Amino acid sequence: MSAALKIGFLGAGKMATALARGFIQAGRTRAEDTFAQDVDPAAAERFQRETGARVVADPLELARAAATLVLAVKPHQVVGALERLRPALTEEHLLISIAAGVKLQTLEAAVPAGVRVVRVMPNTPALVGACAAAHAVGGCARPEDGELVGELFAAVGLAVPVPESLMDAVTGLSGSGPAFVYLMIEALSDGGVAAGLPRDVATRLAAQTVQGAARMVLETGRHPGALKDMVTSPGGTTIEGVHELERGGVRAAFMNAVRAAARKARRLGRR
Repeated sequence: MSAALKIGFLGAGKMATALARGFIQAGRTRAEDTFAQDVDPAAAERFQRETGARVVADPLELARAAATLVLAVKPHQVVGALERLRPALTEEHLLISIAAGVKLQTLEAAVPAGVRVVRVMPNTPALVGACAAAHAVGGCARPEDGELVGELFAAVGLAVPVPESLMDAVTGLSGSGPAFVYLMIEALSDGGVAAGLPRDVATRLAAQTVQGAARMVLETGRHPGALKDMVTSPGGTTIEGVHELERGGVRAAFMNAVRAAARKARRLGRR
């Protein structure tokens, strides 16, 4: 992908800023080829300060400046934002929406015919370059549009293509998942404190343990169960702890949490 790719962000909040910073740092675009527009002057100023990108006055100017547009407004603001943007949109534009729960059908109905649309579900670890994102392409999108979106979001973490029918499941797993992991880290830290560790030491060890275990899964490609077995020596401390987790139904609780979040995403999407 050319470094001269021009990208515009409609909405300049924390997620937009993190994505822009990641795209620029990865060489996917340049600061001078990155633009943003936001109704909140403070958000626009922060975006410019943290990325070195340019801020424009209105959505029409944004669409004239960049053919690749990232829709980064809140879900309830999507239709209004696209109404303001619509007069400047053409078949040359690729619209990438990161608005949670807003379906491709809604997005495509709000833009002129022929505008290519891709829906992305990122998550908050994008703020530290560790995003887990999935994307689904719209009816007018070209194969290279999906490839471009995959490359862009791979610059800030992991990006996988999925059918839109699976986006609610993605929301339940990776969209809501960070909160579930934070609860787990907090609980591990509490356990460390109960065993005698100072709170700051316990929290750092818990967070690093989760990060290290996740890297083992991603970098070795081995099944999590196989990696668990590597740690659980016969009659040892780890299998004793695993037994307590199983008695507490932790595995089922995590599964139920993902399924509940996915069901909620489906209900919100019908509104």
